[in-house]
Amino acid sequence: MKARRFPILGALVLMLCLLCACGRAPAEQAQGRMVRLSVIEIDPAQLENYKVELREEIEASIRLEPGVLTLYAVSLKDSPTSIRILETYADVDAYKAHIESPHFKKYKTNTQEMVKSLELVETDPVLLGAK
Repeated sequence: MKARRFPILGALVLMLCLLCACGRAPAEQAQGRMVRLSVIEIDPAQLENYKVELREEIEASIRLEPGVLTLYAVSLKDSPTSIRILETYADVDAYKAHIESPHFKKYKTNTQEMVKSLELVETDPVLLGAK
């Protein structure tokens, strides 16, 4: 499983590069953005409950927070409890505001026992684009 991790992470980063445009030139757009990849393993018995909490959190974040630009949640093809969330914020301040928001704090509290592991992967945006 570990040998497959890097190609999967690479594919997710490539997906980010292809999906995260906001109407500006690519070089101008990547500057200042904060992009993070969350690597999460969920307790299989709690997967459906986790998905409900995740949906609520993502929908609220996109609707209520102008600095939250994208939150893409996917699972690995043959491992539905292996969740990856590609997160794009306008800047570090937008990220800080996000983690202090009531809906994010609710998500963290409600999913605390569902999450078996969490790794936050810091990235540097190279090129962000979308149609």
